[in-house]
Amino acid sequence: MTAPASRADLFAFFDRHGVDHLTHEHPPVFRVEEGHAIKAALPGGHTKNLFLKDNKDQLWLISALGETQVDLKALPAVIGSGRLSFGREELMVETLGVTPGSVTAFGLINDRERRVRFVLDAALAAADPVNFHPLSNDATTAVSQAGFRKFLAALGVEPLIVDFGAMTLAAR
Repeated sequence: MTAPASRADLFAFFDRHGVDHLTHEHPPVFRVEEGHAIKAALPGGHTKNLFLKDNKDQLWLISALGETQVDLKALPAVIGSGRLSFGREELMVETLGVTPGSVTAFGLINDRERRVRFVLDAALAAADPVNFHPLSNDATTAVSQAGFRKFLAALGVEPLIVDFGAMTLAAR
């Protein structure tokens, strides 16, 4: 098994593909609620990322704006999955090269076999710049929306864009 990409590898990948990036170092952040001071200092869309597995063994990575509510019971009908649950840590490390608390769309750089389907919140897809952990939760890296799309395209990842805000309204 190949070692997962490091932060330096991620930044070198960005540089090779013309993705400008700016990283802010900070104490480790494990939950969205813990990062309010960090977010206040950094413009753009801040994210929450969920690593999920469905009952058909398909892996999913959900990236949404931090304040977005993600209804895991309603989501399967929208994305065409089986019943969803959180993926095991070993599977997260194996496919995305990250540990709990550090889940990030940038982890897709480690999914060399393309086992993970990527779901992107429509509101996050409209945010510019976007902020993700650079493979560990002790920093936040900002890239432009165009740069994020370049990153995904360079990996051959086509996101499934879902309007989580509309799902929340429909559930009321």
